[in-house]
Amino acid sequence: MEKEKKLSFVRNGELRLPPGFRFHPTDEELVVQYLKRKVLSYPLPASIIPEVHVCKSDPWDLPGDMEQERYFFSTREAKYSNGSRSNRATHSGYWKATGLDKQILTSKGNQVVGMKKTLVFYRGKPPHGSRTDWIMHEYRLHNIQSSAVGMQNWVLCRIFLKRRSTNVKSEEQSSFRVRRDMNRSRPVFYDFLAQNENATTDLNRTPTSSTSSISGITHLSSHESDEREESSSCNSLPSLARNP
Repeated sequence: MEKEKKLSFVRNGELRLPPGFRFHPTDEELVVQYLKRKVLSYPLPASIIPEVHVCKSDPWDLPGDMEQERYFFSTREAKYSNGSRSNRATHSGYWKATGLDKQILTSKGNQVVGMKKTLVFYRGKPPHGSRTDWIMHEYRLHNIQSSAVGMQNWVLCRIFLKRRSTNVKSEEQSSFRVRRDMNRSRPVFYDFLAQNENATTDLNRTPTSSTSSISGITHLSSHESDEREESSSCNSLPSLARNP
């Protein structure tokens, strides 16, 4: 019986998946299916995570596509020979832990299987480094017992670049939509009285097409009122004459 070949999607230290395939594992899958099997020397589901010492290079120099999340098996290097702190200094800066470590629980039983540490990359030297948008999630096993002491230093790293400009752009677009909808729903009032007052005050000026029509209507209306008064007065005289 022919031995099954192990699937390998890593070429020259880079992840190369077939078109249409994506690698989006959960925290539990990363710890149980990949990191734990790596530490215990068990076969992996697929050769999809390369072995890279992440602190030997800056995050933008690591293999893979910077626009995507990148996953690496790495080993922790002690900062001091007699200490437990890890050395996370690179060529241009250093990784600094932020926040508290998060427990990785199983989906069934809520058993703690690992821990996740969040780190941010800083340019320069501590403590005066400048913060960048590079983020790393470092996964380690919880209470693992292995015969090989060196295997306990394995960690799984997820490195990605946080996009702030996208969030700012979406916020600006949403605020623009709100202002636009408010302007559309706002009622519009016209002051017709102010327009009439302007028309009466402009009678002494050089008449235009609009003002001349208005003044003509006003003159005709006053003339008609005078004729009506004269006709009414003439009609009333004979009636007075006929009275005894």
